[in-house]
Amino acid sequence: MRELRILFIFICCLGGSTAEAQIDVTTKEYHLPVLADQEINAVKRFQIESKTSSALSKGELVLELDKRAHEVIEEINLWYISGDSALMKQNNISKYTAVKKIKAQLGKNKISFQTKLEKGSNFLWLSIKVRPIKDIEIPFAIGYDKFEIAKQKIKNNSKGESLHRLGIAVRRHKQEDVHTSRIPGIITAKDGSLISVYDARYESGRDLQGHMDIGVSRSVDRGNTWLPIEVAIDMGEYGGLAQKFNGVSDPNILLDEKNGDIYVAGLWMHGVIDETGTWYPGTKDGKEIWNHQWKTRGSQPGFDIQQTSQFLMVKSQDNGKSWSKPVNLTTMCKKEEWWLWAPAPGSGFTMKDSTLIMPTQGRDKTGRAFSNITYSKDHGKTWTTSNPALPRSTTECMAVELEDGRIMLNMRSNLNASNKGPDNGRAIATTVDMGQTWVEHPTSHNALIEPTCMASIYKHNYTENGTPRSIIIFCNPDSKYNRVNITLKVSADNAETWERKVLLDEGKGRGYSCITSVDEHTIGVLYESSQADLVFQRIALKDLL
Repeated sequence: MRELRILFIFICCLGGSTAEAQIDVTTKEYHLPVLADQEINAVKRFQIESKTSSALSKGELVLELDKRAHEVIEEINLWYISGDSALMKQNNISKYTAVKKIKAQLGKNKISFQTKLEKGSNFLWLSIKVRPIKDIEIPFAIGYDKFEIAKQKIKNNSKGESLHRLGIAVRRHKQEDVHTSRIPGIITAKDGSLISVYDARYESGRDLQGHMDIGVSRSVDRGNTWLPIEVAIDMGEYGGLAQKFNGVSDPNILLDEKNGDIYVAGLWMHGVIDETGTWYPGTKDGKEIWNHQWKTRGSQPGFDIQQTSQFLMVKSQDNGKSWSKPVNLTTMCKKEEWWLWAPAPGSGFTMKDSTLIMPTQGRDKTGRAFSNITYSKDHGKTWTTSNPALPRSTTECMAVELEDGRIMLNMRSNLNASNKGPDNGRAIATTVDMGQTWVEHPTSHNALIEPTCMASIYKHNYTENGTPRSIIIFCNPDSKYNRVNITLKVSADNAETWERKVLLDEGKGRGYSCITSVDEHTIGVLYESSQADLVFQRIALKDLL
């Protein structure tokens, strides 16, 4: 049953006569998170190609809202722009002409309007403002029955109805004096609260080195609202250097399922190591310099803070409300000859035997990038890092425990930066001995395409008719070329094949993501969106199965 029905009749007046055969119209549905705190949520675009221009064009739009659609939609807007097909956003709204705005009503909603048409391309955008509601995991549909211009029926090329999903902007650009919030991780604490972590990049969106801490946002109502930012790791002005030379980045968050402890790891840079491998306190020849751990020789062999970037970890024993002082694991786990050992952003997990697994990454003795895991068998007292998973250049990774007990590592492959052929895809390997040895998986480089970007993989456990079951969920930009089309994919066969796709955000963003189980029946995804720095969405399990 359609939840929202649209009838569009467009009458174009050109010098008092009907301009038949002068206009060609195409439509496009947009798959973007519909945000409750956002005035403008673009859901549909009408592209009107006109062979002439008109000073005045009249039109009418009739929408039929059923109970669910009316429950969601508060306001309906039409906007006009000529010659520009860029995605409509709040921050570029000044480019558009407001055509008509109405309050949404249950049943029929008639919008009569007037607008000019220029010769060439014209765009009418349909946008909605939504009400704050609690059941954000329930999608709603927008479709239309008829579209006419100058009494001519236009082909409906939108292929039926399009589902739209609600979301919450957890972090926005320049929110709470943070310029950019990036690199999401999320877990569900033992008390049911959602704990998200991210880079709080105070001065710019740039990677380390810079003034940034590991920020925390918590939700106690299943992600409907989020508390103000807190800080898990902040190295302040350590060593007498300014905060912009003591940045901490790339958080990974891990829940100990046994006792409820939460661990957050971050990478700390003190000062700057330049392209030659020489450390400076942030200035060189009287000028500030910049470099980061993956660039040139920005992190080097050794253990000292003036030799290599440092792996820090904090712990919370109160469901993310407070955090311990940082513990430096660099000497405990890093091989001295490695240029770098760092957290892999996202989340870790607890194995069936209570071993804690955190995905990590680094650069070996030649500077080549690798992915691996770091684990603890004594609930975080001591940690051990594994051998690199594959001999090829890989970095950001996440892991799951398969049903047969193997650990699967899903890795960003640097080969994909130039490889856009049939073997473009995530690098995948498994281990049965905690990463002492690895076996490349048959799906490696042929199952999950990527534009070279972080991705998240997660195992969700549930019960069906009294029988324990699980699925593995994967999220990334589903493209070989750009960080667009943030998509969920599901495997019901131990990550051998990937079946269902749920498109969350087709717009261009930074592309990082992390997944958690809100409860047995609901998945939560936190990701870098085209609509805000970090967006949270809930998806019902039934929509994935």
